[in-house]
Amino acid sequence: MAHPNPNISENRPVIRQLDDSAINRIAAGEVVERPASAVKELVENAVDAGASRVTVEIADGGKTLIRVTDDGCGMGPDDLPLALSRHATSKIDGSDLLNIHTFGFRGEALPSLGAVGRLTITSRVPGGEAHSIRVSGGHREPVKPAALRAGTVVELRDLFFATPARLKFMRSDRSEAQAIVDVVKRLAMAEPSVSFLLRDVSGGGEGRSLFRADAESGDLFDALYGRLAGVIGRDFAENALRIDATRDGLRLFGYAALPTYSRGAAVTQYLFVNGRPVRDKMLHGALRAAYFDFLSRDRHPAAALFIDCEPVLVDVNVHPAKSEVRFRDPGLARGLIVSALRQALAGAGHRASTTVAGATLGAMRPEPVRTEARVYQMDRPSLGARISSYAAQAPAPTPFQGFADLGESYSARVVEADDVEPVAVEPAEIPAEARPLGAARGQVHENYIIAQTETGMVIVDQHAAHERLVYEKLKRQMAENGVAAQALLIPEIVDLSEGDCARLLEVADELTRMGLTIEPFGGSAVAVRETPAILGEVNAAAMLKDILDELDDMGSSQLVQARIEAILSRVACHGSVRSGRRMRAEEMNALLREMEATPHSGQCNHGRPTYVELKLSDIERLFGRT
Repeated sequence: MAHPNPNISENRPVIRQLDDSAINRIAAGEVVERPASAVKELVENAVDAGASRVTVEIADGGKTLIRVTDDGCGMGPDDLPLALSRHATSKIDGSDLLNIHTFGFRGEALPSLGAVGRLTITSRVPGGEAHSIRVSGGHREPVKPAALRAGTVVELRDLFFATPARLKFMRSDRSEAQAIVDVVKRLAMAEPSVSFLLRDVSGGGEGRSLFRADAESGDLFDALYGRLAGVIGRDFAENALRIDATRDGLRLFGYAALPTYSRGAAVTQYLFVNGRPVRDKMLHGALRAAYFDFLSRDRHPAAALFIDCEPVLVDVNVHPAKSEVRFRDPGLARGLIVSALRQALAGAGHRASTTVAGATLGAMRPEPVRTEARVYQMDRPSLGARISSYAAQAPAPTPFQGFADLGESYSARVVEADDVEPVAVEPAEIPAEARPLGAARGQVHENYIIAQTETGMVIVDQHAAHERLVYEKLKRQMAENGVAAQALLIPEIVDLSEGDCARLLEVADELTRMGLTIEPFGGSAVAVRETPAILGEVNAAAMLKDILDELDDMGSSQLVQARIEAILSRVACHGSVRSGRRMRAEEMNALLREMEATPHSGQCNHGRPTYVELKLSDIERLFGRT
């Protein structure tokens, strides 16, 4: 007797062909995650249409209304039904999916939006009449005549009404509106020549403006500088370094902020590839790697960077929302970012962010002024009377006069000794006060050097500044002589998974340059033969696992280099001028001159500023002398 096979069900599943409505709703789940995703797709279409002005209006965080108006080329009545068909697009002809020069190209956004919301498109081509088409929950209506001056208006109401389960995943109106603001800001940075306006029209009427950016003029960097100042903030623009580098067909340009202008989260990092805003793990890891020697691990750099290349060198068709890209040579893009940013940071020299001075001035509080009866000019004493009054109030002459004789309340003061012969100065030598960090004038609390410049004063943290100088010297010596490796008497064998083993061996050459030598040991094991001598005794297995975690998180690993440089930093800390030590005038001036000549001396090894510069005009404002 034959027994039935328990693995074969009597009711086998039937393969069915889904209808277009279900297909569009499924696609909407990939393309349209939230109202901000819909705004992104519609604004990108407007920019692709050649618009010079884009207006976005939303209501209730975009849940009940999203309206995008542009002055682009528009669509004719025959194009409107086709635009709502799946995979219908004017961006490509389908023959080459790598040669893409526009934001959109998949032809999924409009039919997906029409499948889950109530979508109305009104458009007019130059010299033609305006027409509109409406689709609600996937049901399309015929094209009708409409009234419109030019361009296109896309109105999306009641998003996800056809898929109410998705509404349960929506956040508050405020959170959704903030996500839309972020999307529009990113697109505004990508297109400085286009004007953008975002309004919240909840409750009707004109509403309130959430974001506005007028079109910028000038060359590439001038327009980008103006747009970034308006979008990210004037502080970022004033403390950002211009980046422009090219390597093997890739061009990197944009602005990156000084290390002292850092953030507690990676919220001010904007990356673009061929004008497309992306959130790429490899690119963010490269940005982090460029700054890791200047910032502590809880601080994040601020930057707006653009990579331009031939479309065939990068694949943008790896994610439905086109938010991720894949370079043909990822190492080339990463190396370009790291080298260009480090070169720009080195060129900044001792420069620190201007926000440091602003915070310092903000911490100063002048003595409250008592409100008294107003003194008119006729009631003021004459000049002679004031001089006589001041002379009568002056203390009696004493043998001890001047700041130098005030006892131990002051640490030190730079004075000219009477019995010292003047030193001949070359006529061409620049006066100390004319130099960026000025001339030392005193030392307070045995830790802070007070220097005078032509336009103000500088306060230097002597320990932090000298620590950075010693650290840079140690790094130069290590770069010139290499990282000393210590061979293990018995190589340490570390068992890994096949994937982890392959990832480690891919970066084996880079690890060898840092003194960590690994080799395959058969199967999925690796043998650790050498470790950096400066690290002393090392738990090789734990270090390799930490490196793997960093590779998974950031796409690259600087763990070994970070540990080596952490030791160099500690050595520099112990070998630098200690807080509490009195310094002579020539020592203070020598420290200032060395800071001016040493890159990265504007921040200590942990990213904190080493000096604060205060302008004389700001100091006078504190005392009401303006």
